[in-house]
Amino acid sequence: MLTREKAQGERAASKRLLSTLGFDSPKALTEFVTAQREAEQAALSEVERREQAAAERELQAARREELAAERERAALRRAALVALGAEGDDLVDAERLLAVDDEDADEAQIQAAAEALRARRPELFGEVRTPVPAAPVGAPAGRGPTRTAPESKPGSAGLEMAKRRGLIPEFSDSTAR
Repeated sequence: MLTREKAQGERAASKRLLSTLGFDSPKALTEFVTAQREAEQAALSEVERREQAAAERELQAARREELAAERERAALRRAALVALGAEGDDLVDAERLLAVDDEDADEAQIQAAAEALRARRPELFGEVRTPVPAAPVGAPAGRGPTRTAPESKPGSAGLEMAKRRGLIPEFSDSTAR
């Protein structure tokens, strides 16, 4: 009998607690608690998504800063080369050949490297090297080799070469020599 009365008291206390909290049955309380836990998990997932989005934005900002720094370094190098007289395709070639030891070199280091490149390759900076023609073996000094003027017809150079090699017998002038 005491056990029955004790169980009845527990049930009455539970009903009073449920009604105080605004629930009709223990099942409604269970559903509410379950929904709250799921909402907490969703909120945590939302927070994690926000954190991940913030981390992605920071990464993109870092990439943009890196690209901007690279463009600035390229502009400094290009300006140093242009100041020394490089232009057009020669400027592109000079940019590829410009060697600076430090990736984050300052303007003085870039300028020194550009001047060193100009000393090595002046033709990239509009300066023309005058090559000294070599005299052919057996030719008298002061006279260059004698050559015939090339024909103006397309393909005539190849035809002439084939004739000299004897590849075209009907046109070959090897018998005339």
